[in-house]
Amino acid sequence: MTVAAVLTVDVLTLFPGMISGYMAESMLGKAVERGLLSVDVRNLRDWAHNKWNITDDRPFGGGAGMVMKPEPLAAAIDELKQKRSTVIYLTPDGEPLTSPLAKELSQQQHLILVSGHYEGIDQRIRDTRIDREISIGDYILTNGTLPAAVLIDAVARFIPGVLGEEKSLTQDSFQRNLLGFPQYTRPVEFEGRGVPEVLLSGNHAAIEQWREEQRIAKTKQRRPDLIDQPDPET
Repeated sequence: MTVAAVLTVDVLTLFPGMISGYMAESMLGKAVERGLLSVDVRNLRDWAHNKWNITDDRPFGGGAGMVMKPEPLAAAIDELKQKRSTVIYLTPDGEPLTSPLAKELSQQQHLILVSGHYEGIDQRIRDTRIDREISIGDYILTNGTLPAAVLIDAVARFIPGVLGEEKSLTQDSFQRNLLGFPQYTRPVEFEGRGVPEVLLSGNHAAIEQWREEQRIAKTKQRRPDLIDQPDPET
């Protein structure tokens, strides 16, 4: 039997504390403990070989904010990069993070995630050392460390053995371009509102049909743009 390679992730950030605790909890923490995922959070200042560990400077041409210097980033990426590494820069102007993209990245062997800060990173690093640029949404955060954590979380779900029940992958929102169906648990009655009878029937075929109808209806109402997109699973 062939054993799948463990996905190794290196995160380059100025704020390692923002992600270290996140990686130690819940599903991700268990995945690391079980050897299904390896995450190393690296402080970019360790590659800033100057008296004050400076990693940023004023932008040429003027403007607000600071830009992350190319030398520390180049040194860090060059040291960490392996033959089959994929270097990813988390940035608002990158390609959107989607379930198909997360699934694709879960099949890689080594990811280097570059967390930007200030006004971003020197373009020369983007031109020479970044393989992919990814955005987690059309909004701006203070830095790219949280997006790096979000990407790892989304990717980890597709690693075999990470989820407690693999079936949940097929029922998640955005699988087959559909949003998720409503979920209910005990008690049967809560504040005068009951659980749909079909979920109590024990008829699994009827339950699956109801859930599919709910997914389609919700998607048409909230994200009609998804309906006309090609199914990423086909």
